[in-house]
Amino acid sequence: MRLPAARVRLGVLVALLVAAQFTLRPWAFPSPMGPDFLLIALLFYAVRSRPGAGAVAGFVVGLLTDAVALSPFGAGALALTVVGYLAGWLKALVFADNLLVSAVLVFAASWLRDVLEVAASASLRGPGLAQRLLLVAPAAALSTAAAAVLILLVARGWLRGAGGGGATSL
Repeated sequence: MRLPAARVRLGVLVALLVAAQFTLRPWAFPSPMGPDFLLIALLFYAVRSRPGAGAVAGFVVGLLTDAVALSPFGAGALALTVVGYLAGWLKALVFADNLLVSAVLVFAASWLRDVLEVAASASLRGPGLAQRLLLVAPAAALSTAAAAVLILLVARGWLRGAGGGGATSL
């Protein structure tokens, strides 16, 4: 069985984003407020898939991030499973070929992931919790949304026809 060219291009883009997470991000964005290329890759895949496939992809990406993170094991997997499922489900409700809508969805997904991860890990309390959820998480979500928009602009021709998303939609 032969894969459609658009799916292959999406796979190449996801692979490039995974590579960027572990090579470019630590070097160019050493703070926790840098863009999360793994989340962008998950969202690119999940909105072009069914909710179940998005959830499975989120779980796998979550396990990958949990394996290299300092947070309690499983918190990222839970958070990204929910985000992957919701991204796949949301595609059925809101289909917009609009950069602003895509940016808002990436921002919301990034912030939701941080909220779920902090809640699942139960590792922060008091001022540390407020700082993480009200300062660090929104800044990281904003940088992730900006990176996603830039990637959509650069790769718009590649993403055309990859599972239903438009050229400027996730």
